[in-house]
Amino acid sequence: MKPGIVFSALVAFQSLQVGSVGAQAPTPSDSAIRAILQDRVETRRATGLVVAILDHGGTSLYTAGTSGAPAVPLDGNTLFEIGSITKVFTASLLADMVARGEVKLDDPVAEFLPKTVRVPSRNGRQITLLDLATQTSGLPRLPGNLKPKDPANPYADYTVEQLYAFLSSYELTRDIGSQYEYSNLGVGLLGHALALKAGKSYEDLLVERILRPLGMNDTRITLSHAQKARLASGHSEAGAAVPNWDLPTLAGAGALRSTANDLLKFLAANLDSTSKPLGRELATTHIGRRDVGGPMRIGLNWHILTALGRPIVWHNGGTGGYRSFIGFDEANQRGAIVLANQNVSADDIGFHLLDERAPLASAPVKRTEISVDPAVLETYVGVYELSPAFSITITRTGPSLYLQATGQPRVQLFAESPTAFFVKEVDAQITFEKDASGKITRLVLHQGGADVPGVKKQ
Repeated sequence: MKPGIVFSALVAFQSLQVGSVGAQAPTPSDSAIRAILQDRVETRRATGLVVAILDHGGTSLYTAGTSGAPAVPLDGNTLFEIGSITKVFTASLLADMVARGEVKLDDPVAEFLPKTVRVPSRNGRQITLLDLATQTSGLPRLPGNLKPKDPANPYADYTVEQLYAFLSSYELTRDIGSQYEYSNLGVGLLGHALALKAGKSYEDLLVERILRPLGMNDTRITLSHAQKARLASGHSEAGAAVPNWDLPTLAGAGALRSTANDLLKFLAANLDSTSKPLGRELATTHIGRRDVGGPMRIGLNWHILTALGRPIVWHNGGTGGYRSFIGFDEANQRGAIVLANQNVSADDIGFHLLDERAPLASAPVKRTEISVDPAVLETYVGVYELSPAFSITITRTGPSLYLQATGQPRVQLFAESPTAFFVKEVDAQITFEKDASGKITRLVLHQGGADVPGVKKQ
């Protein structure tokens, strides 16, 4: 649910093409994992962490830090907000309903909404359930009429009526299915439509079809008193305690809370297509269906990364006070879960647990913002190609420079020197480079231990 949710993985692996398909992945030792987690706590990039690994059916659990206040011991039953990992549960629900013959992937979502709702279409093409589940619907990341009364709980007061009003007034800016763009609105709409089709709330439907059959009794939106007592307190990037989030209307995009032990059950079912009761249905969600950019494709909400020589299927999540990661390597029968109760990305840990060649992010450097002459900023404007499927567009509005990666939201760049800039939403930096004549010819993107050049095309 946070900016840059896929951006960080796309960047970190642009220049990492190693190994061969099916190769055994080198993985970190127990002592190395403990050292990584302890370093995150000591460098204040995590308040508390719970990591779980599933390896050929065997499980391992690691913890570091604290739950915050009230003090709850961190273990496999500690609850965390898992944010956008909810999206792969929405995809699981879609797969189950397709298998039962209740819906089809190519059904227009408009079929499941009230007739009074005008879902946007373009060139005679309607938005389908598949378009929503592959982030290619053409709908924006967030609805334009999301105006939270409480920015600390931004989705809490967004209503179904507002959702319908936005859909009925929105005009698509590109063809449906033509481009990946991560959309909380789109997957929230998908969960809402499936719930309407079943005549139940999203949570009740998910419990009945996915969670209860898998024995996931601690994965819920609405927590019992006992579960609330096991919920780790969320913290901002700076480490301050923050409120929990509520997503009543867009629940399918990010409303779930869960535990490492529950998510291990979900991993096990996803790693074995022959497992009962849902292995076959879940396997259909991992099939790559559309391109994201670089070495990334998307199935039904799961992202599929091939930069490490084998497909790694994954998703992450983030709310105001939490970050999460879930991923697995089917060829090596290994899966990893990372749950953090601080809003600092843990994606690099998750990928590193699956293959230690995946780089770990270094501790962020404190950066000081300076002003740069707008005339200098204008020389950086253009499109920079990092790979045939992944580009960064630099634009300027007044005294500010902005970056937008393929399929990602626009974020502001802040200068720390006339040629070096940084992003505040994620730990990423941009350096612009000139040729002998002083003309800007390329940029270098620094993130997740990788330095990825991009040639200026226009």
